[in-house]
Amino acid sequence: MDALKPSHRAFIALGSNVGERVEMIEKACLEMDRAGIKVQRTSSLFETAPMYYLDQEPFMNGVCEVETTLEPLELLDKLQSIEIGLGRKKLIDKGPRSIDLDILLYGQQVFTHDRLNIPHKLMLERDFVLRPLSQLIPNEVPPFKGHKTTYLSHLASLPPPSPTPVATTYISPSFPPLRATDPSRRTHVMAILNLTPDSFSDGGKHLADPEAITSTVRSFIQSGATIIDIGGESTRPGSTPVGVDEELRRIIPAIRHIRTSIPEAKNIAISVDTYRARVAAEALAAGADIINDVSAGLLDPEMLPTVARSGKSIILMHMRGSPSTMTKLTSYPNGVISDVGTELLARVAAAEATGIRRWRIILDPGLGFAKNQAEDLTILKDFAALRQTQGLEYFPWLMGPSRKRFIGRLTGVEKASERGWGTAATVTASVAGGADIVRVHDVKEMWQVARVADAIYRGVQ
Repeated sequence: MDALKPSHRAFIALGSNVGERVEMIEKACLEMDRAGIKVQRTSSLFETAPMYYLDQEPFMNGVCEVETTLEPLELLDKLQSIEIGLGRKKLIDKGPRSIDLDILLYGQQVFTHDRLNIPHKLMLERDFVLRPLSQLIPNEVPPFKGHKTTYLSHLASLPPPSPTPVATTYISPSFPPLRATDPSRRTHVMAILNLTPDSFSDGGKHLADPEAITSTVRSFIQSGATIIDIGGESTRPGSTPVGVDEELRRIIPAIRHIRTSIPEAKNIAISVDTYRARVAAEALAAGADIINDVSAGLLDPEMLPTVARSGKSIILMHMRGSPSTMTKLTSYPNGVISDVGTELLARVAAAEATGIRRWRIILDPGLGFAKNQAEDLTILKDFAALRQTQGLEYFPWLMGPSRKRFIGRLTGVEKASERGWGTAATVTASVAGGADIVRVHDVKEMWQVARVADAIYRGVQ
């Protein structure tokens, strides 16, 4: 970016309905960054029905906020160059396109030219524009003379689109996208694969044993798991950290083994439970798809930039302190729902600031992490309210209640592996509250629980 020229805030609509739509939008964002059009924030991506020319595939639509020193026509030229470079061919007006980059806003300027009008003339009548734009600047007002209505109010005034646009979170080309706002979506089951000698539940079972890993992963898949979460360090309360080299020694061979030696796992997503950036980088390079960070990037300042550079997805979990200190950090003056929501909003903003796209983020309220029993139960009871925190409405959520200590205290069951019945109740509550993923130890049993809960609460047969 030219330091001698003033920078401007602009908003650009993103759209694609040909080929790998999300990958094309991500490529466009990277090309904008390379061209000095710095992508600051992105909306969620929404799958939307086509308008005007209806004989075409559904679109993936979003909006990004950028910083640029280019003047409006220069910016238009550069965006059109990016479109051409990515293979766009305009054959039908408002018809299919591999990538579409439209300037919606350029600061508070009103700009009129034969080639370009800012604000975009049709933006206030298009749900697929206003919905993502309202995520970014809900309370701002379009820069039309005498205009006083916010973008969010404009969105609310539009007739409900049919079908309703669905927020889409991308994992990998071989894994179905998460559809957090689809009321009939099915809950994903994430199976826990501990590669630690000291896990409270199943430590030591799979260490340095490819045959045991193969048997367990196949069992997970046969039992209904769609995501495998691999951990090389226990994060139970009071646990002692291991070194980064030891964590890598435990998990990298397992990731490679799953990816190269278990054909059944081809379409299974691999998540890695780590808060260390170096572990994340090597795990993603070895074939992992998701980083599951219990600290949401707080314990290693390089974690969020590392995931951003990889272009992969991340789970941001709410926690305070570290596993060794979190049990003392359970004060929530405004209530656990309000304060967890506020603190997760801050972690989303931190992730976006490093370049992680909003459609690559999954949230986790962190049951058992810096929460006491009453707070864990409140999250389970009022999970739907947490999901509707302003700014968090369109994210998918993971819930990890499996075999947690509060279940043991409530039931009197001391042995973690015997807390299945209590876990079943928490999985049902998680689905009822809107979880997209449940992280569990007892895969076969909890898949059955989730399947029935999906039928009850989401009508999925």
